[in-house]
Amino acid sequence: MDTVVGLTLRSLHADMCGIAGFARSGGVTSEEALALLRAMCDAIRHRGPDDEGLALIGPAALGMRRLSIIDVAGGHQPMHNETGDVSVVFNGEIYNYRDLRARLLQRGHRLATRSDTETLVHLYEDEGERMLTSLRGMFGFAIWDARRDQLFLARDRLGIKPLYYWPRPDGIAFASELRSFLADPAFRPAFSETAVAQYLAFGYVPDPDCIFSGVRKLPPAHWLRWSRAGDLTVERYWSPLREEVRIEPAEAAGEVRRLLEQAVVSHLESEVPLGAFLSGGIDSSTVVALMARAMDRRVRTFSIGFEEPEYNEAPHAARVARAIGTDHTELVVRPDADALVEDVISGFDEPFADSSALPTLLVSHLAREQVTVALSGDGGDELFGGYTRYTEVAGQPPRLPAAIRRAVRGLALLRAPGATGRAWMLNRARGWRGRYAGTVTQAMASGEGGVAAPRIAGLGPALEHVLDPWFERFGSRDFATQMMLVDLETYLPGDILTKVDRMSMAVSLEARVPILDHTVVEFAMSLPSTLKLRGGVGKWILREAIGNLVPTSVLEKPKQGFAVPLDHWLRGPLRHRIEALTRSGAAMFEWLDPAAVRRVASEHLSGRRDHQSVIWRLVVLDGWLDALSQGRLARPQAVRDLLRRTVESAGD
Repeated sequence: MDTVVGLTLRSLHADMCGIAGFARSGGVTSEEALALLRAMCDAIRHRGPDDEGLALIGPAALGMRRLSIIDVAGGHQPMHNETGDVSVVFNGEIYNYRDLRARLLQRGHRLATRSDTETLVHLYEDEGERMLTSLRGMFGFAIWDARRDQLFLARDRLGIKPLYYWPRPDGIAFASELRSFLADPAFRPAFSETAVAQYLAFGYVPDPDCIFSGVRKLPPAHWLRWSRAGDLTVERYWSPLREEVRIEPAEAAGEVRRLLEQAVVSHLESEVPLGAFLSGGIDSSTVVALMARAMDRRVRTFSIGFEEPEYNEAPHAARVARAIGTDHTELVVRPDADALVEDVISGFDEPFADSSALPTLLVSHLAREQVTVALSGDGGDELFGGYTRYTEVAGQPPRLPAAIRRAVRGLALLRAPGATGRAWMLNRARGWRGRYAGTVTQAMASGEGGVAAPRIAGLGPALEHVLDPWFERFGSRDFATQMMLVDLETYLPGDILTKVDRMSMAVSLEARVPILDHTVVEFAMSLPSTLKLRGGVGKWILREAIGNLVPTSVLEKPKQGFAVPLDHWLRGPLRHRIEALTRSGAAMFEWLDPAAVRRVASEHLSGRRDHQSVIWRLVVLDGWLDALSQGRLARPQAVRDLLRRTVESAGD
């Protein structure tokens, strides 16, 4: 058995979980390895300064930063089995851990704590990678198996929690965020041109790619096994694809309601204060209403709004909160937009251009002032057909995706003015035919500016087909359902869940998404799209399921995204960031055409054209590259002082 060398430190403040570590084929040196492991964990301290755990086990180093949620006193990591030859570090929550614990005890295992983490090592002992099918929760974890000299990594089915890995000639490293690799002196960040092109097209870098060459994201519903002999295997263990069922609407609505109730109840497991985000939309209102029925005290809910009326959902959320009977906190803010943007950009370990990250950070901070865990309504649109693009293609034949991909050929990248473009295709693709997935909607928006340098323009054809594997795998279902499934596999983990994870973690808040419980996902994806899309309206079956649960105003309210007044800010307090895009020597000019960037910036600032989407991606890329060069990504600045000033100024 390998000797375990390490320490566990308790800190005095309570903030979310992150893991980091490595394994070396030739073994590790205790003093140097512990120093590196501590540095990797310090880089993600914001994910969990409650607790630090570091351990060297033979050739492996396992580290964690913990936010104490379950078994606050006894859940320290790394955790080991009875004999010490299976060890784990874990980020996330296992909602069915009580049932798993009872099963393990019946099999004769001895468990020393009430922590969900400990169930993982014993379950792995018995079942190996098959254990993943028993887990109900969100997770990214690493297990060192000293019996087989191998490292086992796994990520949850939907990609709620992140997990990166970095194969090296002498071994492998893993981490919840890229910041941990930046803390390693041996890591030499080099940009992946494919990832840069994907970012320009989609606004984020989709799994499994990473902004840095040589680093990968472990995709959702996958596990990885690395052996000391150097073998590396990555395999999928679950898929959201289900055969379509024949079911009566009333029965389907009843089952949706039952599964959602079960999911919400399971997600309430916590030994620390718990609340919920409430926008007043269907999804968040459903989660809050079910929480109110399940809890023996009033639900704490949180929402924010902006002074601009068209961006202020706070009054509607407050009415919903009163109708449900929650203990509601709202804040209408006029933040320091420039400082907020700086912190949001630095809050992501890869460039990320979904502007709804800005209000997500603000509402996360507002919630963190009172609670440690917050439930969110994310996932309802992808499962039940909430996006307009689904209703616009309802009833179309399954072969349509190929035609759409031909229509948007050449649009995935921003083009330099001299490049051979297909402007006529841009016009052709602007209608519903181009909006077959969230990623392509964003790709078309990027095509407006025409600023990509010829150096990466050749990647356009590759990006054009980036979604092909998903559409091919889901080809047995109707087109609208294919779109939902593709979004579940790409847009949801790459954009929505990344946003929620990084922004909640920036303020050490654990965000949970009960609608994405895999039991709900599996049933929802077995339903025909005709039960989701009716009369040009999405979420029909969900509306039927919750009709007597939420206020009527929730069902009648038009869908509104979680938006900020970005258009006002870009011509006001953020104007200098657009002007900075035109400076000579900008790092992004390695990939972008400077003359085209200056033209786009000039047209937007003058009001001649609206380039908001492409401008925001360029602003974020420029700011992210600056943060990287200054070392602020490896050691992110605290955002609490900024946010506290925002809250205090709003209360004046």
